[in-house]
Amino acid sequence: MKNHISAIILGLMTITGTAQAQQKQAPNIILFLVDDMGWMDNSVPFSGAKLTLNQRYHTPNMERLAAQGVLFSNAYATPVCTPSRISLLTGMNAAHHGVTNWTNPSKNKNTDAEDSTFSPAPWNINGLSPREGDSATVYATPYPQLLRDAGYYTIHVGKAHWGPMGMPGANPLNLGFQVNISGHAAGHPQSYLSEEHYGNLPGKNSAQSVPDLEEYYDSGDFLTEALTKEAIKAMANPIARKQPFYLNLAHYAVHTPITADPRFFQKYKDAGLNTAEAKYASLIEGMDKSLGDIMDYLERQHVAGNTIIIFMSDNGGLSLNPPRGGAAHSQNLPLKAGKGSVHEGGIREPMLVKWPSVAKAGAVCHQPLIIEDFFPAILEMAGVKKYTTVQQVDGKSFVPMLRNPSQVLPERSFIWHYPDKWIPKDGPGINYRSAIRRGNWKLIYNMRTGVKELYDLSTDIGEVNNVAPQQPEKVKELSQLLSNQLRAWKAPMPVIKATGKAVPMPDELIQVYR
Repeated sequence: MKNHISAIILGLMTITGTAQAQQKQAPNIILFLVDDMGWMDNSVPFSGAKLTLNQRYHTPNMERLAAQGVLFSNAYATPVCTPSRISLLTGMNAAHHGVTNWTNPSKNKNTDAEDSTFSPAPWNINGLSPREGDSATVYATPYPQLLRDAGYYTIHVGKAHWGPMGMPGANPLNLGFQVNISGHAAGHPQSYLSEEHYGNLPGKNSAQSVPDLEEYYDSGDFLTEALTKEAIKAMANPIARKQPFYLNLAHYAVHTPITADPRFFQKYKDAGLNTAEAKYASLIEGMDKSLGDIMDYLERQHVAGNTIIIFMSDNGGLSLNPPRGGAAHSQNLPLKAGKGSVHEGGIREPMLVKWPSVAKAGAVCHQPLIIEDFFPAILEMAGVKKYTTVQQVDGKSFVPMLRNPSQVLPERSFIWHYPDKWIPKDGPGINYRSAIRRGNWKLIYNMRTGVKELYDLSTDIGEVNNVAPQQPEKVKELSQLLSNQLRAWKAPMPVIKATGKAVPMPDELIQVYR
């Protein structure tokens, strides 16, 4: 009898010890980052119901991920790519880190379009640097370095776009990654096609040519597929060694040049889409296949149960015509406008997070969050509690939202600042705008005209009804909050050519109604 009891005790101790060891094992973390993908560019009902555009696209693996994790309906990035990507790596708001526009592949090149009224704002045109003293950069500690210091194997695959050639931010290996495949200074691929060597044909290559994929030249592998295969190869190393890994899988899709993925293009043409939109939909489905391939690989390797997957886009979907088909700024409806805009179509993103045994499968979180929140959240997921950064981190971890998606967190302000000219012609919310969201109220400040718009997102997600004339006190309150924060961050502002002075802050102007 004593031997039987001893065996039971020993067995319980073994089970307990195994469980404790599993709990102590740091999770693998994958950030699946898509380029220029809008909130409506998928078949997942982020709005709560499948709308017209959701029915256009076929993304079964996003649906699969949503069923296994938490859907975030109010996740935000910035209007264009580089500011979002640097906010992600540094935990800083774009108004704070000062990289407010996309960076040119060549250093010291301002990408702002010429304007007759404004000279460019003094933004950090050379992007992110982990080295102090580099000109026109934000000096910061990137979280991949902190993960690496904590024992993670850190992998970057795909688009980087954190700084120009000749600056340390151009190379992911300088930012804490141990492996870099195809990440460099460019913000889009010259070509998605293996027959064109992804832009590396002799005499035709440029700064946008995608590096590191010689193995796939003339293979027939679309760029999205080649990057997925490389990501799987890179994960095999730490999985074999049972070392926790962080994978930054940053697809070039669905950025221009909008190119037909031949695996999926014809089905969308047959469905009646025009050529431009059929190409775009094929890019979306190719991206979704990549997500499924990654999830399948994790399951085959028996590590899916200890791997966090975060799905996110860096800005809203492109809504210009051309290169998109259909009426301009209709591609993200019911959200207004698209990439480059501080309206919801330019900044609200499709976000999903799967965290086995922590995040409730199939849950929905309506609490707002923003791209700089990824910095503290990913470190918290990894169990990295004590770390030092040279920058002040603005983001707040969204881990509490994963643990309890329905809880109401303390109200906070979300700020977007775009003191730049992205395209030559102004559009809805495009060029020289700042915005703030607090609760359901959202204020947009037009630096060119001084006009302030106010929307109640709880009843007007499409930002159709400007209620600023009926809510002067709310306009004043949000103008003050926005201005105070921009001043505290020393946010860059465009300069008025006629006076040589910076554009006034929102609270320095009496409201103008138009």
